[in-house]
Amino acid sequence: MIAVASPVAAHPQGPRQRPSSHSDPVSGPAAAATAERRLHALHEMHSKPLLSYLVKLTLGDTRRAEDILQETFIRAWCHLKQHDDTDLERFRPWLYTVARRLVVDMLRARRSRPAEVIVDDIARLPGSEDTIGSLLRAQAVRDALMRLQPEQRTMLIELYHHGRTPSEVAQRLNIPEGTVKSRTFYAKRALRSYLAQ
Repeated sequence: MIAVASPVAAHPQGPRQRPSSHSDPVSGPAAAATAERRLHALHEMHSKPLLSYLVKLTLGDTRRAEDILQETFIRAWCHLKQHDDTDLERFRPWLYTVARRLVVDMLRARRSRPAEVIVDDIARLPGSEDTIGSLLRAQAVRDALMRLQPEQRTMLIELYHHGRTPSEVAQRLNIPEGTVKSRTFYAKRALRSYLAQ
C-alpha cells in the first residue's frame, strides 16, 4: 500500500508543492469518476515507460507485457478510488512495484503448471500413425520380395531402395539396360500378385 503524500513532497530537484486535489474523501459514483480522470492522467504520464520496463521483464513478450500493464492500471484505479489524495507524480514507484510483482506471480504460476503447447496450424501436426499397420505392410512386402527370383529382387532393391537409375544398375551389374527394364517389369508384376494374395 502506498503512503499518502504530504502537501509538500520531497522532490529530486528540491521541495515541490503537490498539485491540489480533493481534501475530503469522495465516495460512490463521484469517487469513481474522479478516479477515472486521475487514472487517465496517470496513464498518460507513466504507461509508455512502464510498458518498456515490462517488455524487458517478460523477455520481449509484448503481448504479455501489455496484459500486465493493463492489470497494473486496474489496480491503480482501485487504489485511486480509495485514496483521493494520492500524488500522481509520486505514484510511479507504486506502479513499478505492482507491475514487477505481477510478473513474478506470472512466472511462479507458469512454473507450477505443465508447459503450454501452442499450435498455430493444427493441419500441420502429424496424424496418429498406424504403427502396427505399417509394420504388417512392411512385413508383407518383405515376404513378397523373398518369393521373387533373386535377379528380380535385385532389380527392385537397386532401383527403389537404393534409388539408382536403370543405366546405373546396368553398369553396376554389367548387363544391358534393356535386361534391367524387362526384369523390373516382370519383378513388379510378380510382386503385385504376391501382395494381392
